[in-house]
Amino acid sequence: MRQERTDAPREALEKDVLLATRGLSVGYGVRAIVEGVDLSLRAGQILTLVGPNGAGKSTILRTLCGQQQALAGTISLCGFDLRSLSVKERARLLAVHLTERVRPELLSCTEVVEMGRAPYTGLMGATTSADREKVRDAMELMQVWELRDRDFLQLSDGQRQRVLLARAICQEPRVLVLDEPMSHLDVRYQVELIRVLRQLSHERGMGIIMALHELPLARRASDWIVCVKEGAVALQGTPEQVFVPETIDGLFDLEAGTYDAWTGDVRAFGRGTDLDAASTEQSEVR
Repeated sequence: MRQERTDAPREALEKDVLLATRGLSVGYGVRAIVEGVDLSLRAGQILTLVGPNGAGKSTILRTLCGQQQALAGTISLCGFDLRSLSVKERARLLAVHLTERVRPELLSCTEVVEMGRAPYTGLMGATTSADREKVRDAMELMQVWELRDRDFLQLSDGQRQRVLLARAICQEPRVLVLDEPMSHLDVRYQVELIRVLRQLSHERGMGIIMALHELPLARRASDWIVCVKEGAVALQGTPEQVFVPETIDGLFDLEAGTYDAWTGDVRAFGRGTDLDAASTEQSEVR
């Protein structure tokens, strides 16, 4: 695969930029996993990280939301150096939903979602009627209002995923960070989540950055794609620029012709055989 980068449009770097990195290196201890990351996320944009397992996509996301310290470079959130913001200030600007399992004990789904209002409540954490209305709106948006009185720990993985996404939405951030938000969701709710994310970004002006393994869904949902491989950003551009056989085959070290740009499917033996039924099923959501 060509090791090059299609630079973000100049207007994305100068106007309405919500999250930006320059020369960012991420990793653990002194060992860098990914280096030289330059990203810009603007209002109303969905930016998706794609790449092989272990490439560092989740590490980038955890660093962007302050859960890991950057090894080098800068992160700007809504014009502020991320390091200069207090936890509460950061929480009013950025919400995060990562892959780590959350196990709130003895809480109903409503109470879990209400945790998203924490940056706006007082010391006692009491919610107002306006807060409760925002909780309901977020739960209805994610189609979990009917689960409001259920014990969170008694839900299926897919139901928990939707409740936790409602919590992040309820936080009313400028930037939403999502790691594998489609995991545990069946096809119906994957399609619905794409609709919700596009509504949040294109209608409400939220900036969304996420990592996805599902290539057909990434192609449908995203405005900008960032390919991560071998410790660097290998390429970034629009879905039309990125989702072509040469790029995807090279990104995942596939046999030439394995990725079908027309259907979005990955085939097991190059041209001709679907990898599995799930790949075809997911391509139908486009």
